[in-house]
Amino acid sequence: MPHPELLMLMLADARLPVAGHTQSGTLEGALANGLDPADVPAYLRSRLWGAIRVEAGTAVAARHAARGGADLAGVDRAWAARTVSPALRDAARLQGQALLRLAVRVWPGAVGALEVVTRPSRSTVLGTLAGHLDIGAASLARLVAYDDVQTVCAAALKLVPLDPVVVTGWVHDALDHVDDVVRAVADVQTPDEIPAVASPQIEAWAQAHAGSSRRLFRA
Repeated sequence: MPHPELLMLMLADARLPVAGHTQSGTLEGALANGLDPADVPAYLRSRLWGAIRVEAGTAVAARHAARGGADLAGVDRAWAARTVSPALRDAARLQGQALLRLAVRVWPGAVGALEVVTRPSRSTVLGTLAGHLDIGAASLARLVAYDDVQTVCAAALKLVPLDPVVVTGWVHDALDHVDDVVRAVADVQTPDEIPAVASPQIEAWAQAHAGSSRRLFRA
């Protein structure tokens, strides 16, 4: 088995064929409905404080369940209960299916436990993979949070005219907040310990985006 840190880097690679290119972290919907591009750094912080704490906590709980033979379906239900927007749930499940397809090809021994979960979220699939690949809980949480930052910032470059150096600065400035997520969720073990935090404005933007007939990103 390759070193867990190398596997983490592989899973964090934006070129991985897991439909990440179809996502903007709701940024497209936000910009279309009034978010000023200058406020993208604040938008990143809001996601890390809200939805991404749920996503990262879910992944860490799924990792713990997968390693201990516990109920992954219960972890996924807890994630769904904390993800209010149907649009966000649907996007996460589509990404979960894409990641699961990759895992079946590359790590077939990792996915058997997910057979009990109907359309698992990306976080549930990623956490299950992390358990199989011996990626630590803190590293997994950092992967989830960092991946969201790079997703939003990559989308920003496609949606508005920006200097890539400026956007790279946004990524750098978000890293301390990524570590805040890690500290908040690295010790999660059970579904009821997954943070329950909401981002009402982001959820509203996600729903508006889902109903749009003119969009570059799926979500």
